[in-house]
Parts: sequence; structure tokens; C-alpha cells
Amino acid sequence: MIIEFVGSLSDIPKEDWEKIRLNEYPFLKYDFLKALEDTKCVSPESGWSPFHIIVKEENRIIGAMPMYIKTDSQGEFIFDWSWADAFYRNGLDYYPKLVSSIPFTPATGPRLLSMDKKKNKQIISAISNALQRLAQENNFSSSHVLLADKSELNLFSDEGFSIRTSYSFHWFNNGYKDFEYFLKDMTSRQRKNIKKERQKIVDQNIEMIRLNGNEINHEMLECFYQFYQVTYLKRGMRGYLNFEFFKKIIDMIPESILLVLAKNKIGNYVAGAFNFHDDKKLYGRYWGCLEEYDSLHFETCYYQGIEFCIEKGLESFDPGVQGEHKIKRGFCPIETYSAHWIRDIRFKEAIDDFLNREREHILEYNKDRKSLLPFRSEITSDLYEKI
Repeated sequence: MIIEFVGSLSDIPKEDWEKIRLNEYPFLKYDFLKALEDTKCVSPESGWSPFHIIVKEENRIIGAMPMYIKTDSQGEFIFDWSWADAFYRNGLDYYPKLVSSIPFTPATGPRLLSMDKKKNKQIISAISNALQRLAQENNFSSSHVLLADKSELNLFSDEGFSIRTSYSFHWFNNGYKDFEYFLKDMTSRQRKNIKKERQKIVDQNIEMIRLNGNEINHEMLECFYQFYQVTYLKRGMRGYLNFEFFKKIIDMIPESILLVLAKNKIGNYVAGAFNFHDDKKLYGRYWGCLEEYDSLHFETCYYQGIEFCIEKGLESFDPGVQGEHKIKRGFCPIETYSAHWIRDIRFKEAIDDFLNREREHILEYNKDRKSLLPFRSEITSDLYEKI
């Protein structure tokens, strides 16, 4: 096997990339990753220099991974600022580093594209060796594979990568016919609470609209983008993604997009949530609003997504990072994972110790959070057997 690194997705023919993409996970689609590069959301200036991995055998591409040279830790959502600080306090540079991730997208999923899953172990071994050589020769402090499928991470672990445990909150479809059937799985108290929250949307004369990519017009997109940027500005930041990216992506992969918009009583859009989905899962990504309405965030970001999953028969819904308030609305705490290779053995040992202690804390946290789930006891037990 031959490992090559390329500085742009343009260096890889789209048909070669799509030929080895064996699932509908939206964030590994060639057009999604290429749109990030074409619109300069991903660039050296943004701290994300494309450096994608290509795996060849007998002069044909059999595997690939999105890869970036990072000069900071912005937009990764697996936080390693303390690691960088420890390096600097000891007179060492943590950046640049190598990161396989979906930029600005904390959604667990495959990171490896492969024509033959039987060769994944061999491919990941070759990739791991190449990354370690590259780090030694070019003074990269580390290599990271963030929020990958656990099967992939186990193979990286076999190659000496350390595994980090984090958590997220996901909704799971228990074969529901409609939203009312979902509520029947809940305790009486929480069922009433959700109905009250949804009724508040009606009482405030707010209309909810769900649109696929082909149905989104320029006015709708402009409104959503304003909501998106306002949300970041409230925290003194600017959104990672520009308007050109959103324009491009609804043209390139409309089949993977769900936009939820809220209209007030005079017909003006007041809030929106931009989601992606594949044939199994909905991924809630970007939200924003201009005005505060009671329970509008829950309706726009959670309940509309749950209804969409039920209608389309999707298995689960990942609404985005953090937020314990999701639990009582039916989202379950689950473990997510990343893999990390640290070049300096002294720091690797220190980080391994940290990861072991962090893992114990997260598993205990998740166990405690599970006790807060709003489902009837037999439903909770059955649910966690399926996850």
C-alpha cells in the first residue's frame, strides 16, 4: 500500500472519492468537504490546511481520510487547550498538529473511506505508520482522529493511539408511528411538560416549516444565515461558516439537508435550524433566532427533528454538542470517542494518565445522567440494550 497526502480535494477526482464512500454519511461526501474548501471556510487562514490521505494499491485508490494541518484547536469540539498549554509551559510547540475530523462538525461517524472493509486493519496500520513518520520528519506534535466510529478507533488503538472518551446526547427511534407514540414511552409528568412546550408555540402564533434542500429559496437562506451569525455574535464570536458555503451546499447535496424555520404571526421568519441527514440519522448542526419566544428553541431544534426522524424512519437524531436540558426531552447520554497519538513519549504518558481519569469521570457522569431519563423504566432498560 502507498500513502499519499494531498493539499486539496481538487487533487482527487470526485469519482475516485465517491467510489470508496460506501455509506450516506453526509459529512464525508465529496461535495460537502469540497464546499468547505471552495468557500475558504477551510483554509490556512482559518487554521485548517487540507492535507488529505489517499491510500493506493496497484495504482488505484482503495482508501482515503479527510486530514488537516491545524495551527489551533478551533472548530474541533474535542478540547485539548490544556494539552497545548502544557506543551508551551515546557518550552515545546503543540501546533502544528495533524487532525482527521469534519471541520466545525462534532458529529460521530466514519472517518475512513474504504472499498473493502476487510482491508481496514491493513489500511489503518499503513495510515498510522505514515502519520507517525510525517510527524517525526516535519515536527508535528501529534495526530488526532476525532469522533470516529468505534470500530475504526479500535484499529487506531492497536497502532498505539490513545483513546479519549467524551459524551453526547442522542435520540433513538423505538419504532414510533408518530410523535404521540414517542410521548407514550415517557413518564406522565414529562409527557405533559413536552405537550405544554409545544402548545406554547401554537399559543404564540408561530408556524413551523420543514424544508429539504431543493425547497430552500434565497430569502429563506438569508434569514437563516442572519439567525446563525446573531447566535455567535451573542457570544462575541463570528460563525465559522460563510454565506457562500450555505448557498453552495444546498445546491450540491440538497438530498442531505433539512432546514427548519419558524414564522411569527405576521409572517416573518424569526428562527431556524439547519440540519443534515443520511438514510439512518439526523444531525442537528446550526441554530439561531432574532427574537426570544418561549420554548421556540426546543421546538425548532428538537421536536421538529424528532418528527422528521419518525416520518422518514430514521434510527436516531444527534442534535449537537452538550446540553443536559436535552435529557428530559428524550435524548440519551452516550459515549463518543477519539484517538490521539502524541510524539513526545513523556507527554504521551501524562496524557494517557489524564485520559484514564477523564474516562472514569465521564462514565460515572453518563451513568448518573441516565437516571434522569424521562422514559418509563421498562423503556429505559430496553433502550440501553439497543444502543
